[in-house]
Amino acid sequence: MFKKILVANRGEIALRIIRAAREMGISSVAVHSTADSDAMHVRMADESVCIGPASGTESYLSIPAIIAAAEITGADAIHPGYGFLSENASFVQALQDHDIGFIGPTAEHIRLMGDKISAKDTMKALGVPCVPGSTGGVPDVESALKIGKEFGYPVIIKATAGGGGRGMKVANSAEEMATAFSSARSEGKAAFGNDEVYIEKYLTTPRHIEVQVFGDGKGAAVHLGERDCSLQRRHQKVFEEAPGPTIRADERASIGKVCADAVAKINYIGAGTIEFLYENGEFYFIEMNTRLQVEHPVTEAIFGVDLVREQIRVAEGYSLSFSQENLAINGHAIEVRINAETFPDFLPRPGKINAYHAPGGLGVRMDSALYDGYVIPPYYDSLIGKLIVHAPDRPAAISRLKRALDELIIDGIETTIPLFHALLEEEDVYSGNYNIHWLEHWLEHTFEEK
Repeated sequence: MFKKILVANRGEIALRIIRAAREMGISSVAVHSTADSDAMHVRMADESVCIGPASGTESYLSIPAIIAAAEITGADAIHPGYGFLSENASFVQALQDHDIGFIGPTAEHIRLMGDKISAKDTMKALGVPCVPGSTGGVPDVESALKIGKEFGYPVIIKATAGGGGRGMKVANSAEEMATAFSSARSEGKAAFGNDEVYIEKYLTTPRHIEVQVFGDGKGAAVHLGERDCSLQRRHQKVFEEAPGPTIRADERASIGKVCADAVAKINYIGAGTIEFLYENGEFYFIEMNTRLQVEHPVTEAIFGVDLVREQIRVAEGYSLSFSQENLAINGHAIEVRINAETFPDFLPRPGKINAYHAPGGLGVRMDSALYDGYVIPPYYDSLIGKLIVHAPDRPAAISRLKRALDELIIDGIETTIPLFHALLEEEDVYSGNYNIHWLEHWLEHTFEEK
């Protein structure tokens, strides 16, 4: 049993982990940069250690600093949250070398799924449906043109080491291939230090559906249904819900079993998310995230489970505390991501919080590290809160979300709260009639043309 866990992250996810640890009787250590000395996760943890200056590269991404903090405080294990070092195989290996536990998958599985080509090849071999495309990296434009001719346009060129929408370019015709290919390679090299790319058929109106899986590292695994994350801007999710409004029960059971069986076969340990594009009743694998997702609370809401607690348990060597047979969906949940950004321009707006009031009531959860007088630093991601609602069905969840948004007060900075007020007035959003391109088209039509 772990006695002390170091949380290698900041903000709301650090608080989320600290709370789970406290409920389990485990002490917590917060690490922080100089810019985060007054952050809520530092105040809430049992201990805290400053690990560097404001820059994330010199603090939250510094493996030596984090390991030193763990050794100084006597932490048994480290939980990475999401982002930063959560999918860094070298970090996991370094912890193993220092006899410090990692609350997450093995370095081997992180490497396997971190490379998009090996991930696709592995999933295809495990029976997971994949998007048609190249069988590996594409070395040059001539090869890319042959693939485009084979599968037909449009196609999408993706950086092998990509993520977050970077290193992805669409070619709608052979004439566009050279520019798109070169741009994807350059972007991949600049963002990830790797210019290898691969090519897939570009689906024109898909939804983004992801399946939550959980393994115990001993050959047992379950799925916890799916989340629909189709409302995206520049490949960044803003609105997530579970279950997916267009997924039938038989589809859920079928793709869920495929995913659970796949991770069981590779003895995967901990939480993972297998992401798909879904179009015309077919699922196409795009990637696997080997960590906790930002949107995990909607899954927790409909299944009544604590995914962070379960991560800690299986990392300690315990078997899963639930089986597939006793996982049943209850109601509907929606999460909206609130950023410190202008709307509709989406420009970062860090600053001082003059007043903060979180909404409450039945079925309302606010994950945030804000407090009155807190100064949001300009050095990190602009996500400042996640509002999650749970209700018996989707229409009730939307009504509850509207009410909760009306109660939410974040004064002193601009936020994206107005985006969600506007979205919830749209018939397509209310009915669930949208795909991954809907939000950008709506923003362009509603605001950019004016």
